[in-house]
Amino acid sequence: MAMTDDVAAATADDRTTVVVITRDRRAELLHTLDRLAELPERPPVIVTDNGSTDGTAEAVARLHPRVRLLRPGRNLGAVGRNVAVRQVRTPYVAFCDDDSWWAPGSLSAAADLLDRHPGLASVTARILVEPQGTEDPIVAELRSSPVPGPRWLPGPALGSVLAAATCLRTAAFRAVGGFSPRLWLGGEEELLAADLAALGWWMVFAPEPVIHHAPSVARDATARRVRGLRNTLWFTWQRRPLPSAVRRTLFLARTVPRDRASLRAFAQALAGLPGTLARRAVVPPRVEYGLRLLDETQRASTARRYVG
Repeated sequence: MAMTDDVAAATADDRTTVVVITRDRRAELLHTLDRLAELPERPPVIVTDNGSTDGTAEAVARLHPRVRLLRPGRNLGAVGRNVAVRQVRTPYVAFCDDDSWWAPGSLSAAADLLDRHPGLASVTARILVEPQGTEDPIVAELRSSPVPGPRWLPGPALGSVLAAATCLRTAAFRAVGGFSPRLWLGGEEELLAADLAALGWWMVFAPEPVIHHAPSVARDATARRVRGLRNTLWFTWQRRPLPSAVRRTLFLARTVPRDRASLRAFAQALAGLPGTLARRAVVPPRVEYGLRLLDETQRASTARRYVG
């Protein structure tokens, strides 16, 4: 049932803009935009269309005229979020993908936490996988994160964020330059999060905000794995101290599938090593300590596998 104008006005929340990037997933994106349009917060929504060829942009313009549609004309990957954030005028920005959407009240819940805790850069939501509505396996890891944090944090401290399920302080996102154009897409969150932590920002998981995820079948799992592994290696050598970088690299070399995709990822990482080292800036000891703890827990992770 549609909300009356009075009810909608009473529940609207002007603190958060939702940003979505998309490419050639018209049906999934339209479903997501339908769900976002139903939110009681009535958030502004910005969509960056990364060069879709399936009529995505035209469908959005026709069916969701209130959505701000950006068409850079090419596939910018995660940098499409940076382009959208330049247009954001609210203190917070909530990311979701074209196959995920925020639950009613969740944007307000995340904004309340960011309001109450000025040292907090981000709130990562609880993820429910559709159509069953079951928790994503990654949620258990977020809930039991080993990263130490101050007592004032409203949830477990995190060492990274999930771009498809996180609400961030707009100023903090801009302060670190957003997502790296070099990493493009796939594991791009690690570098962003490490740079936020290096500036003294904190990131948390909170169970009250919820995001729904209906994984799209329109994806190239192998290409995603190659980029994700390559970017993990680049991040490791760009921000981690030498001993940690060596340990992490050797662990990955021992544990990833021994196939062409893994070989391609390592080859790309090696080819890009000069550019990685040129950007090298090791994180402070406090941040590295948290990353080392995450290294240990991720070795037993069932939610983080370089497969596909």
